[in-house]
Amino acid sequence: MRVLVVEDERRLAEALGQILKKNNYIADVVYDGEDGLDFILSGIYDVVVLDWMLPKMNGIEILRQIRANGIDVPVLLLTAKSDIADKVSGLDSGADDYLAKPFDTSELLARIRALGRRRGAIVAADDMSFGDISLDTASLLLKHKNGALELTHKEAQLMEYLMLNKNAVLSKEQIIEKLWGFDSEAEANHVEVYIHFLRNKLSSVSQNVVIATVRGVGYSLKLKE
Repeated sequence: MRVLVVEDERRLAEALGQILKKNNYIADVVYDGEDGLDFILSGIYDVVVLDWMLPKMNGIEILRQIRANGIDVPVLLLTAKSDIADKVSGLDSGADDYLAKPFDTSELLARIRALGRRRGAIVAADDMSFGDISLDTASLLLKHKNGALELTHKEAQLMEYLMLNKNAVLSKEQIIEKLWGFDSEAEANHVEVYIHFLRNKLSSVSQNVVIATVRGVGYSLKLKE
């Protein structure tokens, strides 16, 4: 699951990013409202953690703009404001949940998991299954009937994305945006390398799951015919 943190307090923002990554989320961090809006409009995020008070554009303005543009990503609004009227204002502007500062890390993670489930995303603590394999995204284990095989973090992220979109064809561009971010310098060969790694591991544990190449389009996770 990919999470965007929009927070201008840099120490807090970086801490949140590290906490999310340690819990096996893909996390991006930006520090002002304009960048936050640009990143959200990319459409690649499963959950957004959004501060209310931001330079250039505040969280409420961001919420109104993304909802007006049809972006339905779940948003957890962070703020030092705790009055009921402020909570109502945030929720009415399009926030899905509200967390007042200071907050406990375990509560933040629980709320992110809840928002991910609400949208239908697979959250980091869940097992995902397809064919004769399952993926534990928390421990990065690809499980099969005879045991389990450990994946690297990026391999697990790629496997999760393929399993979320099983039987659909994902282009290299879609994979780059989801796993590395739309503004990254990752190229098509990065995807090819990780597909190669993942295919080798998959072939050693599964009898009926393959990553098929759709020439000129991309890749698809399928059951052998």
